[in-house]
Amino acid sequence: MLKGISHLFSPELLATLYEMGHGDEIVLADAHFPAASLNLNVIRADGLRIPDLLDAILPLFELDAYDDRPIIMMDAMAGDQLDPGMIEEYLKVFDKHVPHSPAIHRMERYEFYSRAEEAFAIVATGELAKYGNIILKKGVTPVSF
Repeated sequence: MLKGISHLFSPELLATLYEMGHGDEIVLADAHFPAASLNLNVIRADGLRIPDLLDAILPLFELDAYDDRPIIMMDAMAGDQLDPGMIEEYLKVFDKHVPHSPAIHRMERYEFYSRAEEAFAIVATGELAKYGNIILKKGVTPVSF
């Protein structure tokens, strides 16, 4: 455990976030997501919900300011619906840590899978909300001395 660092971080997740560079992407995947089929770098976060992980990650993670779509979520398939409660929960966390964050971009399921294959890592969570998957694109961390 570290002071000022959420207890939700495993050593692997914290190291992964630190190792990521500008433009790298991380996927926070719901429990239904085929993480191991898509990417070799899978970090287990079983039992953890995505809003809680976002609340831990966003204070440490700069979103890419050079990309107008640094936040991506999977869109619902035809005939399905997105859970408005889940979306509201995610937006609350973004408003808390990144008040002027860009809008969440929606991506078709198989396009999202292709993007996840190229991601730096996938975090396999215990999130049960359908279409709860989210990609964050890392930006340049401001230097302060």
